Amino acid sequence: MMVLVLTAAPASLRGDLTKWLLEISAGVFVGNPSARIRELIWARTKELCQNGKAIMVHSAAGEQHLHFDVYHHEWEPTDFDGLVLMKRPCSSEQSRTVSRRGRGWSAARRMYDARSPKWASDAEGHQSDS
Repeated sequence: MMVLVLTAAPASLRGDLTKWLLEISAGVFVGNPSARIRELIWARTKELCQNGKAIMVHSAAGEQHLHFDVYHHEWEPTDFDGLVLMKRPCSSEQSRTVSRRGRGWSAARRMYDARSPKWASDAEGHQSDS
């Protein structure tokens, strides 16, 4: 089994791929070609997809039974303790959002503290020594 995802690919490449694969959504192709045909498809994809991106996932021997091929894509396969995962880069907008988060109590706790009077929390938890 093979899945090929294309971004900004020329129409000629998409037409070539429909000879062996089914296009189930825009730029997403699936099929079950032989290993030889799969390698030819990948070579053709890299040749024609100069300004675009491509990710191919196909079945392979191993624990995961998957292999990832990536061409001009930000996401990259990364080995994590013997398991291959796709590493997604953190955008600058995401990193700014993370750095803006304040430390300390959660928003729910701050709201709870703001609504409850100070004397109520003291009366619940402490008894006087008299």
